Amino acid sequence: MKEAKLSVTFLLLTVTFCVCLIVSNLMEIKTVDLGPLTITAGVIVFPISYILNDCIVEVYGFAKARLVIWIGFGMNLLVSLLLQLGIILPGADSWAGQDAMEMIFGAVPRIFAASFVAFLCGSMVNAYVMSRMKLASSGGKGFSLRAIVSSLWGEGVDSVIFFPIAFGGVLAWGEIGMLIVTQTVLKTLYEVMILPVTMRVVNLLRRYEGAIDTVAPKSYKWWKISEL
Repeated sequence: MKEAKLSVTFLLLTVTFCVCLIVSNLMEIKTVDLGPLTITAGVIVFPISYILNDCIVEVYGFAKARLVIWIGFGMNLLVSLLLQLGIILPGADSWAGQDAMEMIFGAVPRIFAASFVAFLCGSMVNAYVMSRMKLASSGGKGFSLRAIVSSLWGEGVDSVIFFPIAFGGVLAWGEIGMLIVTQTVLKTLYEVMILPVTMRVVNLLRRYEGAIDTVAPKSYKWWKISEL
């Protein structure tokens, strides 16, 4: 059996992707006023995972991006479970932060489910659109357009799944619809603004790795994580 080779650079991108994903979820508890809008602090960090996703698809291909998404999903789930274990463990007599810990890390199962499903679907759609557009382009040109369109699709799917699952029956559907549109637009604009940096990173990766994926993966099935 031929072993897949993963470069140190790819591993660093994978670790950074997982850290940004986990930190963004931990920051979701805080709300921030942005002019007339109220957003969560996680919005500042979460789009970085989509930017890294774009870089990985562009340079390493859909199959490796799919692997990174599943690793991110698994690590996020592990952190969530370990935090719940930490909450359940009986505290010492001197421990006075149980209520604060439960408030910050004790999200209800419904929110957890919404977050995990939305991330997985949104990230996979982002990678799929990015890969398909690259294969349809002439010589792999048009990275900027691919990055913007794929992010819009990915962020849109993420929001369309997350908010109805997390807040359906709690918030008015009109308010949920506004949240979906606002979050999608803001996250996509975030990625548009940082696009020059993303393009520079992609160019550096191309030169360093000497590998540009222009061949379709064996399969676009989400669960085929072993196809590298």
